[in-house]
Amino acid sequence: MKASEVIAELEGRRDRSAWDRGVTSYAVGMLEELGPGAELAPGGVREALLNGAEDWPAYSWGGCALVYDADIARALCAPWELRRTRGGELRPNRREEWLDIQARALAQACRRIERIVGARG
Repeated sequence: MKASEVIAELEGRRDRSAWDRGVTSYAVGMLEELGPGAELAPGGVREALLNGAEDWPAYSWGGCALVYDADIARALCAPWELRRTRGGELRPNRREEWLDIQARALAQACRRIERIVGARG
């Protein structure tokens, strides 16, 4: 399946929450980095998207995606969450940094792409 076909399906989604819109945005961004003509096989999606990183935390902390807390917060948070964290200046919660939150979103984006590729084969 071509990356452009997956992008078209992702862009057709009707995401309601800021988190879901952010995850879809990450998925589209990762596919655009691969190129629209890239072929995605059901078993090799994760490896292709990781681009050499060991896992999603390594991808996020290694600077392969957004690196600034404020940018990550804007990509994934609802307006009330942005106010609570002062636009990403404060930590999102006690246990995580913004790069950890981004790693979770990237993992969900990967699973979303894998589902589409696996369903269409």
